[in-house]
Amino acid sequence: MPCFLNIVRRLSRRFELKLAKIYLQRLIQDSQEYGSDDEHMVSRVFFDLQVDGTKHQGLYCDVKQTVGSCFESAPLEVSKPVGYSGAFNYDAFQEVIERYYRSLVGSQGGGIRIVGGSNIRMRNNTFVRPGEETIEVQDSVSSW
Repeated sequence: MPCFLNIVRRLSRRFELKLAKIYLQRLIQDSQEYGSDDEHMVSRVFFDLQVDGTKHQGLYCDVKQTVGSCFESAPLEVSKPVGYSGAFNYDAFQEVIERYYRSLVGSQGGGIRIVGGSNIRMRNNTFVRPGEETIEVQDSVSSW
C-alpha cells in the first residue's frame, strides 16, 4: 500500500491546478462571410495571460469557423495562444475565446449584430472590448 500512495502523491503533484487570468483586449475580424453557402470566418483575438503570478503579455490566438458550417451554432476553432507554452487548460480557454467572439459578432453581438441577413461580407473590422476571465489550468505536460 505505501508504494501505491507514493504513486498517487507524485501524480497529484504533477497535475496541480492553478488559476489563470485572461485579460482580453481586442478582436480583429480578418474576414467573415455570413448567410451564404460559403459561410466562413477568420479572426484573431489579442490578450494577456497571468499564470502563477507571472503576466505573459502580447499573446494572441486565431479563431476560425469551418467553411460551410453554421456560424451561430457550430463550434469555433481556436488555436493555442501564440507566445505561451506553460500550464494551460485548452477546453476552458476555447470556451472563453468563443464567448468573447460571439459577444462581439453575430445575433448576440454587441459590436456587429446580425439577425436574418444573407450574403453579408465583412473584412478588417477591429473591436476593442477589454474583458477579464479566470480559468483553472493544469500544470502538466499533457495540459494541451
